[in-house]
Amino acid sequence: MCICETWPAAAKWMFQVYFRLLKMVYYRAATNHNFGSVDGYVCDPRTVLGHSDRQTWSSQMDFIMSCVGFAVGLGNVWRFPYLCYKNGGGVFLIPYILMVFIGGIPVFFLEIALGQFMKQGGVSAWNIAPLFKGLGLASMVIVFFCNTYYIMILAWGLYFLVHSFTFHLPWASCSHEWNTPNCTISFSQACSNHSSCMEPEGMRSPVMEFWERKVLRLSSGLDDMGEINVHMVLCLVATWLIVYFCIWKGIKFTGKVVYFTALFPYVVLVVLFFHGISLPGAVSGIIYYVKPDWSKLKDAQVWIDAATQIFYSYAIGLGSLTALGSYNHFNNNCYQDAFVLALINSGTSVFAGFVVFSVLGFMAAEQGVDISKVAESGPGLAFIAYPKAVTLMPVAPLWAVLFFIMLLVLGLDSQFVGVEGFITGLLDMLPPKSWMSSVRREVIVAVCCITCFIIDLSMVTEGGMYVFQVFDYYSASGITLLWQAFWECVVVAWVYGADRFMDDVARMIGYRPQPYMKWCWSYITPLVLFLFHLVNYKRLVYNGVYVYPWWGEMVGWALALSSMLCIPLTVLYKILHCKGSLIEVSGQVLENCITYLVRYRTWIQMF
Repeated sequence: MCICETWPAAAKWMFQVYFRLLKMVYYRAATNHNFGSVDGYVCDPRTVLGHSDRQTWSSQMDFIMSCVGFAVGLGNVWRFPYLCYKNGGGVFLIPYILMVFIGGIPVFFLEIALGQFMKQGGVSAWNIAPLFKGLGLASMVIVFFCNTYYIMILAWGLYFLVHSFTFHLPWASCSHEWNTPNCTISFSQACSNHSSCMEPEGMRSPVMEFWERKVLRLSSGLDDMGEINVHMVLCLVATWLIVYFCIWKGIKFTGKVVYFTALFPYVVLVVLFFHGISLPGAVSGIIYYVKPDWSKLKDAQVWIDAATQIFYSYAIGLGSLTALGSYNHFNNNCYQDAFVLALINSGTSVFAGFVVFSVLGFMAAEQGVDISKVAESGPGLAFIAYPKAVTLMPVAPLWAVLFFIMLLVLGLDSQFVGVEGFITGLLDMLPPKSWMSSVRREVIVAVCCITCFIIDLSMVTEGGMYVFQVFDYYSASGITLLWQAFWECVVVAWVYGADRFMDDVARMIGYRPQPYMKWCWSYITPLVLFLFHLVNYKRLVYNGVYVYPWWGEMVGWALALSSMLCIPLTVLYKILHCKGSLIEVSGQVLENCITYLVRYRTWIQMF
């Protein structure tokens, strides 16, 4: 036989041997202990996984409500409807649903199942592949930043809510101290997306002036931070106090609070929907929302928007889903839960679109402009477009109060679970017999909330909105979440082993999930995430006008890299601090290989 015929097979065999040896070396380097130790992979699950003394949900519905409250948030209401309208209406649902099944559900299920199997939070759960424990540290950094800046939206919502308890909404007229001579009520061209909301003559709407001059007191840029807004500080204190007293006692109490915070927004959405469709122009707004434009399917940006919306709205990569799953009973059917929660999440997004566009259709009809001129996304919808629409309705204060209560509650339950996920990971990291482990949970939660509050003070200054956008764009969304989800799939599928993880899931729920889950973890989802890494980055711009200075972008990248580098740096640290040379470690690992496999099988059979 010609050597050219045998070489490919030999090369393939050598590569497989090398890869398996490398994985063994990685496990050895990661643990720096014998394979039977607590820090290693093969160990007594009753010791490491904490089955005996870890809290569990009072009922499975507590878990469902907590996941709904966390994953179903503001992005479902203010981002999805705009993306759907922008990307071809009903046609957008085709790439969206496809991305749900090849990206959203597989990673969503992976995180919940990992927490349930390991009975640990977002950090310690990655003992499943100790060399890559940096994944847990990265998720802790991301969720900390997310907890820090996300609550600012709640503070703004609370500020609007307080000012809604009046007979005449303060953003409905131009007769206030914060208004300028350019303020006008009757200008016929509403704000277009990412515009400065200015007419050619320089006119500005009262709602824009209320938002920028009263709420934000917006400065000229990031290099002009200005003074602290005392009223916003009070709103910030109030929201942090609400969060603290709702989570300080742990999941037994939080699991009951989320019944209200998760369900109440749906009640308000239904009320706003029936009110919205009764308004003139609502039908044209809904048609604009769902009208299919088949040509959009050829546009790559449509597919990118669908995928990024999935990863953002499903709250993937933050470690909080892993923390929530860790409180499940070991035999809970987390596979079924993942599909139910995905249906609720995406269904909420679609329904919210009908609510939003019925009101925007009314707003466009009242002003005599095209709906494209009033369609907004993000804070522009919540604090500019919708408040503007409310001023055109009968009994405007009532609808303003309902809307901002819904906004506040939608954000609060996401904040609850985000902080709870961080606290869970932090407590799991503490050595069992250290003095820190004896500190009461209430104290640790208080320290966490106060630390975030101190950082938040930079966001209640006159330049605070620019700081907020840096945090939002770099620290806890975009490339950081995609990077995190990519490595989660790679580590579970290729380091720990997709088949092995499927066996673990089968041990919990009684059957193996569909094979497509394994294919997604191993090939499809990592490939999709990798491609988005390449095409998703754009320079940060505020309101389509203000371009951030170079040092502002450097600060943003520092925030992003603070989580992204946790993964490679942890791998490097564990390898460099492994005792002995790489060859010596390889020999030790090979000697323990048989013991490793036997102990692993024993561990699994205990369940």
